[in-house]
Amino acid sequence: MDYSKLEKELGYTFKDKNLLQTALTHTSFAYEKGTVSNEKLEFLGDSILEFLSSIYIYNNYPKLKEGEMTKVRAQVVCEASLHKVAIAHNFSDFLRLGKSERVSGGKVKSAILADSVEAVIAAMYLDGGLEVVNNFIIKNLKEEIEFATQNVGQKDYKTVLQEILQKNGNVHIEYKIIKESGPDHDKSFVAEVLCNKKVLASGSGKSKKHAEMEAAKLAIEKMKKG
Repeated sequence: MDYSKLEKELGYTFKDKNLLQTALTHTSFAYEKGTVSNEKLEFLGDSILEFLSSIYIYNNYPKLKEGEMTKVRAQVVCEASLHKVAIAHNFSDFLRLGKSERVSGGKVKSAILADSVEAVIAAMYLDGGLEVVNNFIIKNLKEEIEFATQNVGQKDYKTVLQEILQKNGNVHIEYKIIKESGPDHDKSFVAEVLCNKKVLASGSGKSKKHAEMEAAKLAIEKMKKG
């Protein structure tokens, strides 16, 4: 498979393409083909992600207490955030899935996509070192970290909505920015939240993250009203 498009998205060209291929190989594919899956890379990537995000939070938010830093990291290093990264860089186009997972919609499963991001993080580290992967993590999660620090202890409506919608099985949840206005120093955004391509609600905010969170909040409120 040609990974040049994905490498361009990642902002990094692998010297060892096999590392990237392994990072995108789900256990279902590995079992069918008798090859190596991304499970061990996922394990390593999870640790690297926690380590580097912890350093960034520690260095950039000195006023946060230890417990607050833990909450911020937990909100950032989670399935929902990593799923968003995978969607932004079209990871689903490059995943190697077994027949069973392809049939059951594995390419859009949040957990599979999030795991693949952790595996790719490990692959980038092994291939290019800590600075390379740190640049990738901060570039992709900086906005999430900033939002989390401003809302420590507040309910994460996106997570709540995901839990509600997935009670009866896997669904495809997507957020889209449909409007952007104002000058660079004072922008406003409008976001839609969709479930299986059906619009549930829209919300506005001063950042993309705020707009998405407001959309999720309004979707939850609509669902409660029936």
